[in-house]
Amino acid sequence: MIANKLRPGDLIRVVTPAQSYGIVKQSQREIATKRVEQDLGLRLSFGKHVEETDEFSSSSIKSRLEDLHEAFADPEVKGILCIEGGFNSNQLLPYLDWELIKKNPKVLVGYSDITVLNLAILAKTGLVSYNGPMFSTLGMKKGFEYMVEYLKKAVMEEPAYEIVPSKEWSDDDWESEQDERHFHKNEGPWVIASNATGGGEAEGRIVGGNLSSLALLQGTSFWPGLKDSILFLEDDYEWKWHHMDRCFQGIVQQPDFSGVKGIVWGRFEGDSQVSRETLTKAMKATRELVGLPIIGNVDFGHANPKATIPIGGKARIWGEGEKSKVEILEH
Repeated sequence: MIANKLRPGDLIRVVTPAQSYGIVKQSQREIATKRVEQDLGLRLSFGKHVEETDEFSSSSIKSRLEDLHEAFADPEVKGILCIEGGFNSNQLLPYLDWELIKKNPKVLVGYSDITVLNLAILAKTGLVSYNGPMFSTLGMKKGFEYMVEYLKKAVMEEPAYEIVPSKEWSDDDWESEQDERHFHKNEGPWVIASNATGGGEAEGRIVGGNLSSLALLQGTSFWPGLKDSILFLEDDYEWKWHHMDRCFQGIVQQPDFSGVKGIVWGRFEGDSQVSRETLTKAMKATRELVGLPIIGNVDFGHANPKATIPIGGKARIWGEGEKSKVEILEH
């Protein structure tokens, strides 16, 4: 199930399923508001509890649920944009009104910890949602153009699209220093496994997002299932290569992993220490991956800029030698 695309003039609701709006700087809020209203042409509204901030930089389960439910219930609201990630979106899962969401399908966008919502919504309702920039991410002063372009492609336009590599990328602390940014030339995607190892091309339903958030759903009723899937996976700087690998092995050991048709890894931040060499070694050491096309260093995840990925949509991937293609077919 895919919600109607957003159109210029539509009203979106900004909510906080994880961390609070209270942690976002005023200057960042102003830039994000400009991005939404001028670059995307959308109207903004906010959940009534978004400013609440507790000792966990979040708010109560009750407050977050109320804002999310009201966003889905309000017929004027056409899309929902999360403010921040964090650590506690999964607190909401046992209490969400899945019938309300199913009867009122809407665009929902977020990444990182919001992955648990993306995947639980897919599991419980079949609704496609979007791994993409938060409202706070749209408060970026420089290097935002690619991000806005792909957000439009995913939630405002109908045609299939290819994730073309950005010209440069950054993993600096832009929220602390907007004017002193450090960008790196993008070397493009890495073909980790291709025809040479029995893979090459695959097509399937997109499952994934943040790896450590996906892992939280193992063994729960919110597990999205891996049948006929392409895994899109990424994680942040806190997860070094050994954390990434052991968490990934838990996914590989799921009973339905045999349904995975291919894997796409987002770009890792430098502090994660996940290089092309370490990722390749981890992938080729896992016998369950033999025959799967695997591509790394694609523009999504915690580094910037990030493309928007429809969780539950359909993708086609191809890789051979140093050439690859990642296409979003249904979104």
